[in-house]
Amino acid sequence: MVLAQLGGSISRALARMSNATVIDDKAFADCLHEIARALLQSDVQIRMVSDMRSNIRSVVNLDALPAGTNKRRIIQQAVFAELCNMLDPGKPSFTPTKGKPSVVMFVGLQGSGKTTTCTKYAHYHQLKGFKPSLVCADTFRAGAFDQLKQNATKAKIPYYGSYMESDPVKIAVEGVERFRKEKSDLIIVDTSGRHKQETALFEEMRQVAEATKPDLVIFVMDGSIGQAAFDQAQAFKQSASVGAVIVTKLDGHAKGGGALSAVAATKSPVIFIGTGEHLEDFEVFDVKPFVSRLLGMGDLSGLVNKIKDAMPADQQPELMQRLMEGTFTLRVFYELFHNLLNMGPIGQILSMIPGFRSELMPKEHDKESQAKIKRYMTIMDSMTDAELDSTNPKLMSESRINRVARGSGRAVKDVTDMLEEYKRIAKVCSKLKKKFPKNMNKNVLHNKDTMNTINNLIPKQLLNQIGGANPLQSIMKQMGLKT
Repeated sequence: MVLAQLGGSISRALARMSNATVIDDKAFADCLHEIARALLQSDVQIRMVSDMRSNIRSVVNLDALPAGTNKRRIIQQAVFAELCNMLDPGKPSFTPTKGKPSVVMFVGLQGSGKTTTCTKYAHYHQLKGFKPSLVCADTFRAGAFDQLKQNATKAKIPYYGSYMESDPVKIAVEGVERFRKEKSDLIIVDTSGRHKQETALFEEMRQVAEATKPDLVIFVMDGSIGQAAFDQAQAFKQSASVGAVIVTKLDGHAKGGGALSAVAATKSPVIFIGTGEHLEDFEVFDVKPFVSRLLGMGDLSGLVNKIKDAMPADQQPELMQRLMEGTFTLRVFYELFHNLLNMGPIGQILSMIPGFRSELMPKEHDKESQAKIKRYMTIMDSMTDAELDSTNPKLMSESRINRVARGSGRAVKDVTDMLEEYKRIAKVCSKLKKKFPKNMNKNVLHNKDTMNTINNLIPKQLLNQIGGANPLQSIMKQMGLKT
């Protein structure tokens, strides 16, 4: 997850305080000192950190708390609220509506990742059912149209630009008019960037904005500049009527917290954050879920939405029912992997589970896990229907394993490793089959014995990380099981 180091430092400070024999003023002060130091290391402005400490102290009065009060929870809630205040600009941004044409103009300095972010923004909305299109009005940077063309082609998004025309205003107008006729409901205009804020850049942006009349102007900003983001965001907001900000390059950079807090101080809402170079390295920035994940408190509503987006609605109850009946074939194994990859980076998914510290899942491990899943799916692509639908693990003889290895271009050991992983999960599912009654229907959530069985089958540590039985029941309900 983004800012994993910052989140880990704050979580450890809270954990050390809660593990103290007595939570007194000294333990409280030490905790605030550790949190302040972590924020300063993330390049948050000293004044903002000082204000946050003062606000928390004014909210939490340990002497006034009645006996038996959970002091750790009170302090954690105060820290959570102040971090949210620090990152929340207090105003919403324009949101495109599906089926209604909207023009969104992207502005920013050169090197901030603006063109790539345009494609990510279009791809995100494409997955939500929009019909996005891209217009390259950047005639200043050599290769800008080639880059946008390559990105758009990869994401299968219509694009418009010109190698011959040098007037960015004319290109922008022609592109917007063309895509309006083609019924595109999200027209994204990529404008020129410069190496620094200068009059020519702002004048060009003003002309393009006047000609295309965008519904929203998005400022793309490099997150690695830290608290210097305040001046940059303020300048663009005053000169280009910026309605929202996307902060890029937050993957693994120490100054990300400073950038996010600085932008919020300008009252410009951050709507997305860029966490890498790939299309899927793009996250919606919602303050409360973001801070919740930062502190290791998870984001169950976000997790449920990820699951629902990744898996077609008509398949959710059917897949859950098959798992509960113990019908776990290699084909089901494949479907689970497919849905997991559709949900996005694994580290991002795990950070939504309460109690999981995202610093425990470095980005390189995330990539290794995704590569392993894709390797297993490639192996299963070389299997026959009979092999994929069989519930008999012994069906995969040595000769079959050798054939699958040759067909998938993988080593025999890779195939046996995948089969061992399958057998391990199939064993868990077989326990479900033995524990649940044969006539069990989808109406499991009102059956107390059935829910107790599910809770007993899940390792206690994992159940605690999820948050207990109630959040588990909520997830199952969202997955399509009837209440």
